[in-house]
Amino acid sequence: MAALLLGAVMLVLQLQLVPCRPAMPGAGPSQQELVRKAATLQDEVRDSAAPNGSVQQLPQTIIIGVRKGGTRALLEMLSLHPDVAAAENEVHFFDWEEHYSQGLDWYLSQMPFSYPHQLTVEKTPAYFTSPKVPERVHRMNPSIRLLLILRDPSERVLSDYTQVFYNHVQKHKPYPSIEEFLVRDGRLNVDYKALNRSLYHVHMQNWLRFFPLRRIHIVDGDRLIRDPFPEIQKVERFLMLSPQINASNFYFNKTKGFYCLRDGGRDRCLHESKGRAHPQIDPKLLNKLHEYFHEPNKKFFELVGRTFDWH
Repeated sequence: MAALLLGAVMLVLQLQLVPCRPAMPGAGPSQQELVRKAATLQDEVRDSAAPNGSVQQLPQTIIIGVRKGGTRALLEMLSLHPDVAAAENEVHFFDWEEHYSQGLDWYLSQMPFSYPHQLTVEKTPAYFTSPKVPERVHRMNPSIRLLLILRDPSERVLSDYTQVFYNHVQKHKPYPSIEEFLVRDGRLNVDYKALNRSLYHVHMQNWLRFFPLRRIHIVDGDRLIRDPFPEIQKVERFLMLSPQINASNFYFNKTKGFYCLRDGGRDRCLHESKGRAHPQIDPKLLNKLHEYFHEPNKKFFELVGRTFDWH
């Protein structure tokens, strides 16, 4: 209850800064209703903190995607900062109806306890490609800062397949080869969901309907893998955090083949499910993938005013 009180008041303060779009039918309580509700609770908020002064806060930052773009790595690296409190699990509040229907009270209950000076962050990669999510996030807080991490679209498709493939292997279930998904009647299967998730310009247009580009920081997922420190520095600046993460927080693990983290003398790496080798794919089919994404990539570069080192 205490966390709910504080979260409601914080929400009011955020909403009063920037006017939100009109509520859609069935979208939940209006901002005016939230304001009235929170106004009656403000006097009780002073007593809402836990004995150590920590509270649950609605996120001031959300990592919105993209799936298999490096969202877990980004969250773990960002968690090195002492002023960041990260939700441990993917919350799926804005994209799963059974969660969204429970309201902001439920969403707040999924957040970690944090101190007032800390930034609360949650990550759910499916947000980026879910049509309903941008408006729902905007209704909650139009001033929120969003983090989007992207990789070469072709590589992301292969990673997408690899994750699902290993999920089936662990359950001892058969799974078709990637060629069976990518090719139909001798042509590239453009209905394959993994391909659609990599059409970044389509999904970005939806987000830009509700948020200006200055509210969305795009992390280069390929560079984050090769040299994480410079990318994390950019994230710190975007989130207006003091520069606390250092190059010494990263070290290359030759066994795993990617960078791991060093925090207060303690070493930790991402789960073994990360960094798995992609399936072998015919070079001609890979070239078809590169050709398919050539024009969509150009559209995305024009949309965000920035280029990436993608095929």
